[in-house]
Amino acid sequence: MAARLKEKYAKEVRKRLQDEFGIKNPMAVPKIEKVVLNMGVGEAISNIKILDSAVDELATITGQKPVITKAKKSIASFKLREGQSIGTRVTLRGEKMYEFLDRLINVALPRVRDFRGVPSKSFDGRGNYTLGIRDHLIFPEIDPVKVDKSKGMNITIVTTAENDEQARFLLRELGMPFGAK
Repeated sequence: MAARLKEKYAKEVRKRLQDEFGIKNPMAVPKIEKVVLNMGVGEAISNIKILDSAVDELATITGQKPVITKAKKSIASFKLREGQSIGTRVTLRGEKMYEFLDRLINVALPRVRDFRGVPSKSFDGRGNYTLGIRDHLIFPEIDPVKVDKSKGMNITIVTTAENDEQARFLLRELGMPFGAK
């Protein structure tokens, strides 16, 4: 069975995008390329066990094994050495990407306390959207009893859109709850 969001894109959103922006070539219609989840764990410098729990939790959320990221250079004031493990990330594509976006939009984001929509200004100028989440416990897959410390994460949605306007329209049509300006 295909992902609900993928079917919605193929049946409804693609046509609306073509009409809205006057795109003649169907291959030029903007689409979501990948979703990258990044969890920086600064406390891993002093306690490496925190990184292990972050890897397990990110794997539970995404259904895919995360990669451990290492420091690119040493920073003495943070007691950080080059090559030290300081975070974890996952790149989702295809079916898993659409399944994750569906869960993010319809399940996780509504669980945020005092939620008034995601910021509509978090585009980078090239059609990519980055969303910061302060607490990973909004995902129902995570058992709050087993979590020792709540962690934040960045979610970057990479699209093939030429500009922010097309990307904003694409995400809004897929159901992303943008807040008031």
